[in-house]
Amino acid sequence: MIFFPTLRTDVITIYGIKNCNSMKKAFEWLAANHVDYSFHDYKKSGIDAATLQAWARQVGWQKLLNTQGLTWRGLDASEKSNVDEAKAIALMVAKPSLIKRPVISGGRSLIVGVDEAEFAQALKD
Repeated sequence: MIFFPTLRTDVITIYGIKNCNSMKKAFEWLAANHVDYSFHDYKKSGIDAATLQAWARQVGWQKLLNTQGLTWRGLDASEKSNVDEAKAIALMVAKPSLIKRPVISGGRSLIVGVDEAEFAQALKD
C-alpha cells in the first residue's frame, strides 16, 4: 500500500498590523510550526466591508471589534454609542485598527485573536 499525504490546498492569510504585539506572537507561532502564510497589512491595503461582513457571519461582529485598544478609546462618544453590526463594520473599514488582531483565514476555521490551541487545531496538518 502506498500512502500519499494530504497536501494543504488552502492559503493561510493573516490579517493585521505588522507592529502589533498580538501579531508578533502569531507570526512567531506560525514560523515555529512551519505554517506558510500570506500577510495582509491593514495599514497598507485596508479592508473592505464585504470581507468584514463575511467574517461577522462566521464569528460575530462583536468578536471582530476591538473595544480594548487605543483606537476605540479615541473615538467620540457618539461613534461608540448604539453600535450594531452595520455601524461596527463601517467603523472597522474606516479605522482598521479597530479590528481585533490577528484574523487568520484559510484554515479549518476563522481565527480571531491569539489562541495557540486554536491555531494548532485549525492550522496544523
